[in-house]
Amino acid sequence: MKKTLVALMALLALNTSVFAAKKQKKAKTPSFKVGVIYIGDENEGYTEAHMKGVAEMKQALGLTDAQVIEKKCIPEDEKAYDAAIDLAEQGCKYIIGTSFGHESYLIQVAKEYPNIVFAHATGYQAAMSGLKNMHNFMPSVYQSRYVSGIVAGLKLNEMIASGKISAAEAKIGYVGAYPYAEVVSGYTSFFLGARSICPSATMEVRYTNSWADMTLEKETAEALIANKCVLISQHADTTGAPTACEARGVPCVGYNVDMIAVAPNAALASAALNWGAFYTMSAKAVMAGESFDVDWSKGYSDNAVYITPINAKVATADAVAKTDAAIEGIKNGSVKVFDTTTFTVGGKSIETLIAEGGDWAKYAAYVSNGAFNEQNGFAAPAFDLRIDGIVER
Repeated sequence: MKKTLVALMALLALNTSVFAAKKQKKAKTPSFKVGVIYIGDENEGYTEAHMKGVAEMKQALGLTDAQVIEKKCIPEDEKAYDAAIDLAEQGCKYIIGTSFGHESYLIQVAKEYPNIVFAHATGYQAAMSGLKNMHNFMPSVYQSRYVSGIVAGLKLNEMIASGKISAAEAKIGYVGAYPYAEVVSGYTSFFLGARSICPSATMEVRYTNSWADMTLEKETAEALIANKCVLISQHADTTGAPTACEARGVPCVGYNVDMIAVAPNAALASAALNWGAFYTMSAKAVMAGESFDVDWSKGYSDNAVYITPINAKVATADAVAKTDAAIEGIKNGSVKVFDTTTFTVGGKSIETLIAEGGDWAKYAAYVSNGAFNEQNGFAAPAFDLRIDGIVER
């Protein structure tokens, strides 16, 4: 009897020891991991903005560095597939791609790993893929583009009032990456914001055909300035354009990050996205085993977009008050960024063109109540109309 009791006690002690060891091992190995694939690194504005969003997610959800695996400078080719596979094999339960060209590779890996959740920024194929574990997301940056355009319009009016330029010379230059809807939607909303303040404004867009080429962006901005553009903006990811503007004394509006450090005498403000709003929400949902929208897009009302601090040294004195009023209008619906009474295409309203049918009919799903309702149920921007007052080169 005594021997049996001793044996039982020994077995109990052994089981307790094994349980404690397993518990300790589990504590040292995080059960939830997030993997992020970046097109660039912290030296490029677009990726820097994503990295800030990831940092916000980590802090909000209490994730450790070991639970977030970040892959930088992954191009839009097979290396994106390899990166996603590696993240899956490292145990990531949630994998995110951040550049347009990453999408097809993420979809491929999502098919191979149906128990892992995938999300892709700026894309459009998640819903049509039929995959339950694939998502697209893109904040409504057209809203902050519009607001930053107001800052630009105020500056143009100041330049006209001071006699520096005439009303007819209020020409904006825009450094665009690619002729995608994302870029067209962005530059059009910026232009409409500027023109809501300076009705004589026009704009010239030139493409670099690259998301991040500092030298080419700088040269493109210089070419626009040489072609009599008196204010520059951008949908390109580096500080190339602001650098050119600083050197030539031309005001500019940036993208993604505050450009005042590189252009203290030229930068007005930047249109920006708070990626952390999506990252925190979605990662929390994945951790809890909950679903979220296949296509996600939120704006000012959800703290997903903003403009960086306005440079009082360069901007007009009323810029803060005017932008605050516009933001409130966007939130309450009194300001519609793509108000169809504010633009025409070939001299015609979009409603007229839709009524004519043909290729224009596809826009009917977006136009209602006097506005083109951008990202209406979709993550990816759809506004690709070339409106009057803007030329592309």
